[in-house]
Amino acid sequence: MVSLRPMTPMDLLKFNPCNLDHLTETYNIGFYLEYFTRWPQLCKVIEGANGQIEAYILGKVEASPHTAPVEPYDPGLKIYQKKFPNYLPWHAHITCLTVAPAARRLGHATKLSEALEQVGDEQNAWFVDLFVRVENEAAIKLYKKMGYSVYRRITDYYNDGSDAYDMRKPLKRDKHRKTVRANGENIKVHPDAVW
Repeated sequence: MVSLRPMTPMDLLKFNPCNLDHLTETYNIGFYLEYFTRWPQLCKVIEGANGQIEAYILGKVEASPHTAPVEPYDPGLKIYQKKFPNYLPWHAHITCLTVAPAARRLGHATKLSEALEQVGDEQNAWFVDLFVRVENEAAIKLYKKMGYSVYRRITDYYNDGSDAYDMRKPLKRDKHRKTVRANGENIKVHPDAVW
């Protein structure tokens, strides 16, 4: 029997099986501790019956560091599409979602992302977003199956020069799906434009 529970600093000592995948980013201890401190309700693990961490998610809720150019924010307004296309309203963000190779195809990624989406809805976020390497076809297929779509392609996002897809899934607040768009794979932006 597996359990979904909050992630704690002690889990950093036993989550290595999840981070063995070459597509998984491993961060410094301070990075994880900041998430545990600022967004504890968005940091979760799935623990197997044997006590091993089989999967984990780190998330946060945020918006662009400056206020919306037009209040109240409405993603359908043309001004946002033309003058401020990269403004990010209040949203939930999946920073890291990883599953140990031996625990894949058990629904762990779906369970963890649904837990984060629930918190996003509780905090009245517009959408959930995440960044994924464009070459990570398995993850992209999984996210699309979970209702995410590509919003844009961020060129040279990763340290090795690889591009990322910014994928989004609208939440309950976005009743008319104004924060997502079709053909996002064809919209390229530089990492500096993400905020």
